[in-house]
Amino acid sequence: TVIMPKPHLGKFLAHIETYRVTTTFLPPTVIYMLLERPEAQTTDYSSLKYFWYGAAPISAAKLKQAIETFGPVMIQFFGQSEAPMLISCLSPREHFNEDGNYAEERLRSCGRPTPLVKAAIMDDAGNILPTGERGEIVVRSSLVMLGYYKNKPATTEAMAHDWLHTGDVGYMDEAGYLYLVDRKKDLIITGGFNVFSAEVEQVVLQHESVQDCAVVGLPHEKWGEMVVAVVQLRDGYNLDEAALIAFCKERIGSVKAPKKIVRMDNLPRSAVGKVLKREIRRQLAGVTEAFLRD
Repeated sequence: TVIMPKPHLGKFLAHIETYRVTTTFLPPTVIYMLLERPEAQTTDYSSLKYFWYGAAPISAAKLKQAIETFGPVMIQFFGQSEAPMLISCLSPREHFNEDGNYAEERLRSCGRPTPLVKAAIMDDAGNILPTGERGEIVVRSSLVMLGYYKNKPATTEAMAHDWLHTGDVGYMDEAGYLYLVDRKKDLIITGGFNVFSAEVEQVVLQHESVQDCAVVGLPHEKWGEMVVAVVQLRDGYNLDEAALIAFCKERIGSVKAPKKIVRMDNLPRSAVGKVLKREIRRQLAGVTEAFLRD
């Protein structure tokens, strides 16, 4: 076991090669940063058997880049503290079809429910939804928590209808693969339409200039909420807001495409590398009224 006292991407790569690391984990945003380092293309990864990733949805385009860099060792998990161990898992081989080509659609999933776990999709009324329909991901398992310590109201809400409510929106396909669409709290309602921030992020991350991004909704007097993309650019690129917005409109339409693009040199992150959208909203709360009216 190699324990790094402080995060350092260069040393992380060096340790894999020096200590012949076999298993490691990183959240998607840190993987994006890792892929930008020149030494990522020359490091010896032959010892790696499993490169776990999770804690947030990953860009399918960047996932393929990671596989090309680290090898066919990527393995995704989806879970939370209330349902310890794993809710679902996408194994290395499931990233590919039987013919060896990428399983393009499956790359956007977080795998199939693990043994001992039953997962379903539920609407707000407590009805289990059929295949393909979007709703909240709910879970049953002997591993699910009994409740929150000395917080009965929160426990009652989380365990409504005798299922653990994850707070994540998703759907399941006919093969039983689970797709994570967004956190319920990150849903943007703009002009009467529901826009899932993670869906917009997937498109923004396809642009060659973008290293990482976060999409949030900000108050707007006309639309109710305005879709705003906050981007961290790759080295050597400048922000062309009009071109990036046009890029998104071509792929997901004008309703879902960002109305504004904001550049940040470094997106705020948690201790484990997850982008903190609440901090982004706080920082953008001070923008001018003109910004919100455009």
